[in-house]
Amino acid sequence: MFFAFLLPHGAANVFSMMIRPAVTAFLFAVFLLRAPGDGHAADAVTLSPPQATAATAQAQTYLSALGTARARFLQTAPDGSESTGTFYLSRPGRLRFEYDPPARDFVVADGFLIYFYDGELGEQTNAPIGQTLADFLLRADLRLSGDVQVTQVRRGGDLLQITLIQTADPQAGSLTLGFSENPLALKKWRVIDSQGLITEVELFNLETGIALAPGLFVYRNPDADIRRFNP
Repeated sequence: MFFAFLLPHGAANVFSMMIRPAVTAFLFAVFLLRAPGDGHAADAVTLSPPQATAATAQAQTYLSALGTARARFLQTAPDGSESTGTFYLSRPGRLRFEYDPPARDFVVADGFLIYFYDGELGEQTNAPIGQTLADFLLRADLRLSGDVQVTQVRRGGDLLQITLIQTADPQAGSLTLGFSENPLALKKWRVIDSQGLITEVELFNLETGIALAPGLFVYRNPDADIRRFNP
């Protein structure tokens, strides 16, 4: 269901649980020759070290300044199926991914825990934010270094593409962030898990610096409510 940073560190599929309708389907598809928005890998150009350093610093500044955000998203799963929903962000510590009906899946980070609700099973699982890669995005002091390592910076498909791995477990998978430029804005991400599976998410109509209802970032069991929680 969203970024794939959502499994506890050391889990078999570290970048899983970020994007998929049904928690068991948080497996990330593979377009091994594709980067977000990149129709042909050959079209992508790897930046020189000085250019890469400057671009990474720019992306870090942008992400650090990203307080609140809302966007529609289109997720392409490993099997090529697509689903849509709405993404909400309130840094530090909070996010929500909610899929459009008939799916009932959602992910909520409330500042302490991240909850994954599987609408098909009517079950939720959770983990402390600090034990997941989501901590990278949600921490107040966001850095594209330290816990994560930039392995490649490219331009292709009209996007600046920055690929990250976990410093402590580089074989666990990778995350590629895709930014439009002039002005810089997050447009896509791609997660590849340890098995080479990839899922891509594309954002549309991104709004930033907006007021968001606090209730969006509280986990509530839809099956315990008279009607489904729908902020």
